[in-house]
Amino acid sequence: MQYRIKNNGCLKNQKMKFLSLEPFVPSGADFEGSKKLFQELGFNMKWDAGDYIGFENESCKFILQKFDNKEFAENFMISVGISNADEFWKEVNDKGLVQKYGIRLGEPSNQPYGREVNIIDIAGVCWHFVQQLRD
Repeated sequence: MQYRIKNNGCLKNQKMKFLSLEPFVPSGADFEGSKKLFQELGFNMKWDAGDYIGFENESCKFILQKFDNKEFAENFMISVGISNADEFWKEVNDKGLVQKYGIRLGEPSNQPYGREVNIIDIAGVCWHFVQQLRD
């Protein structure tokens, strides 16, 4: 493999291809509750290694980590592309996930990048579920 450094520090003629991005998401104090919440949100468990669980739904993947740091979690955000923000919001409401897990759920809102629904999960992580704008 051959890499040349550009003036701004970026790799030029990079031959390595990035294949995926899977953030480690903190569970907060209630690891089991977080695990159940993400399953109810539509993510499937692909593997379970005790303190780490691999979740996915289509091409969206993340690793739930048994980690409780409120300051970190409350400064962590994730954006997830979805097909319909209004339907997603209705489904979360119909399942009673706010009452069941103590999460916060924002109303669907229009943003410059799409229509989104925000969820603050058990740990305090802000999830932006975004319906992409159509061209």
